[in-house]
Amino acid sequence: MSPRKSSPPAPFTLPVRGPDKGVRRFRRLRIEVMAGKAQGWSEPRERCSIGSHPSNDLVLSDPTVSRFHCEISADGERCRVQDLGSRNGTLVGEVAVEGGTVASGAVLTLGRSRIRVALDAGEEEAPASALPGFGRLVGSSPAMREVFAQLERAAATDATVLIEGETGTGKEGAAEALHTAGARADGPFVVVDCGAIPPTLLEAELFGHEQGSFTGASERRIGAFEEASGGTLFLDEIGELPAELQPKLLRALETRQVKRIGSRAPIDCDVRVVVATNRDLRAEVNDGGFRADLYYRVAVVRITLPPLRGRAGDLPVLVGDLLGRLGADPEARAALTAPAFIDALARSAWPGNVRELRNHLEQCLVFREPRAPDPGPGRSPAAVAAVDPSLPYERARRLALERFERDYARAIVDRADGNVARAAREAGMNRAYLYRLLNRYRVRD
Repeated sequence: MSPRKSSPPAPFTLPVRGPDKGVRRFRRLRIEVMAGKAQGWSEPRERCSIGSHPSNDLVLSDPTVSRFHCEISADGERCRVQDLGSRNGTLVGEVAVEGGTVASGAVLTLGRSRIRVALDAGEEEAPASALPGFGRLVGSSPAMREVFAQLERAAATDATVLIEGETGTGKEGAAEALHTAGARADGPFVVVDCGAIPPTLLEAELFGHEQGSFTGASERRIGAFEEASGGTLFLDEIGELPAELQPKLLRALETRQVKRIGSRAPIDCDVRVVVATNRDLRAEVNDGGFRADLYYRVAVVRITLPPLRGRAGDLPVLVGDLLGRLGADPEARAALTAPAFIDALARSAWPGNVRELRNHLEQCLVFREPRAPDPGPGRSPAAVAAVDPSLPYERARRLALERFERDYARAIVDRADGNVARAAREAGMNRAYLYRLLNRYRVRD
């Protein structure tokens, strides 16, 4: 499987800014270290990651604190606490917290260290863009306008960017928009899906190989780093990168040089790297599945795309944009942008996010009717009743998403009589991604 290369996009120009509307307001965090040695945290801000790794906002020099221990964020009048899979847990009193909110002034225990979290009295405005979209991404909600502001700033640099978000939120679109809006817009945009290529072939895809370097290498081949030279290399699903390739990728990021398989000669690569994942790589670092030093290199700038359920107000503009891309005629557009239909869409959870919404709209166009969203596996009344409210939100959401992915993959393959290629085509999914779901949940032998 070869890296995918797009044609050079048109230069991107930013419009003149107008007055911002609907800007999200938040309160800043204040964190006091009551027991333990700390560094790095000075200016109060909305969010703070805490751990022993130097890339955290607050670094605790405590061997009982995990490299990425927890994250604290302002959440209205309270402080949200999210444990990142730490070894010793994040404790409020004697209670271990995986995810939830605590009152301002609460004291948390992390290993042998203790901190007090509190909120400033005044409110701040979150930076927001005046743009109605950025590349293929569209939206007017405060959450998306914050993302657009972050993308604008990142596009003006050559910094490595980590794009996080659930499946279907538009991570590749964000990466391409970064490329299009930056100084490398006239160069290539090369995509490598680290989860879709077998580990035995991924090294050759990234770094290339010389003729005869291994069985089947009948000719020399340049890798994605070389192909993207002068432009941008987008590494999708970076969390799937095999452990044996992580030090080689780290070396390439540090030196901007690669060596083809079968060669000792280093090759300079003038490339900007953008990576994406639907996982929390910090938890992967704690589990030993992802190198801490590699995370430090790829997470120079972190941008998180919100799920569709978190920006339902964007549905009218999203639906209009997607219908335009699908070539809907005026009659279909009128039916599928009617307020009653938009309200029906807003009542769906959309675990597949914008990708699932696009597939549903395409189905409506095929059948020439505004169909209500299918509850689908994991969203039936029985499934809702099976939710365990005693679980922390993040864990419950992760379990529900895994259940949906497993049931959905099984259902579409069964409907296609076991033909995975046909199932992926009918579902509007990448075939390699469907294979990955089937393998991950052991749906088929």
